[in-house]
Amino acid sequence: MAGLGRGLGSLIPAKTNNEMSSSASVSHAGVIDRGDREQVTKVNPSEIVPNPKQPRQNFTEAALEELVESIREHGIIQPLIVTRTASGYELIAGERRLRSAKKLGLTEVPVIIRRADEQKKLEWAIIENIQRSNLNALELAQSYKQLADEFNLTQEALAKRLGKPRSSVANILRIMSLPAEIQKAIGEGVITEGHAKVLMGLDSEVKQQQLFKKILANQMSVNDAMQETRKSGGTKQAKVVVGPNDRDKELALGRWFSAKVSIKRSRKGGTIVIGFGDDEDLSEIVRKIES
Repeated sequence: MAGLGRGLGSLIPAKTNNEMSSSASVSHAGVIDRGDREQVTKVNPSEIVPNPKQPRQNFTEAALEELVESIREHGIIQPLIVTRTASGYELIAGERRLRSAKKLGLTEVPVIIRRADEQKKLEWAIIENIQRSNLNALELAQSYKQLADEFNLTQEALAKRLGKPRSSVANILRIMSLPAEIQKAIGEGVITEGHAKVLMGLDSEVKQQQLFKKILANQMSVNDAMQETRKSGGTKQAKVVVGPNDRDKELALGRWFSAKVSIKRSRKGGTIVIGFGDDEDLSEIVRKIES
């Protein structure tokens, strides 16, 4: 779990990815003691309420049924992560396992109880989903935005929390700037994240909608969509929306490159300075210039 900082690595101890080992011992009814670092206890799933800030919104029935059958045969190997509430427990991580347990009518499930404030609960839920459940690009963008908005985090601070490059976080967040219809299509898997990146390169909602409709009508691949933008002048013309002054231009360029941009004028022109935090940021900037 390298790179996650104090995220899921601090939430789930190292041994919990395995079945309950032979070294585990039952210390008292319903509580399994695995040594110094953790305890797994059994609780009734009816006592656990879902995390109201669960980032994942779409749970496919087919995938859930597969998990149900797996649990029916093997049981729940990975404990759920919960926190105590006045009336029982609130789920932090493991919603698919909880839903499956309820479908099977199980009367007890293994859980690890953690203390967590609101930020930690949301952060852990997001990280758990990123690692385990393959959030689609829209769910990921919504999750990042929720975490940033609720706790007033900058993109840099958010990236550090999640153990992700800032450029990667910035690019995902840009999905939230797309029209609602296109966001819905991303969330439902109608178009891919690659399509979304091409659409985000266009400079107006009208152009985005036009290309979006062509992608759907002609079942365009990502490469086809990129070729379509080049036919009409390429994404370079659409990349930057400039305003009447340099500050507007800096902001527009900054949005495109997901970086701090400054324009410095001289008598015979000037220079544009694009900041970057690491080699990955630089590579992303170069990729956008060359595309």
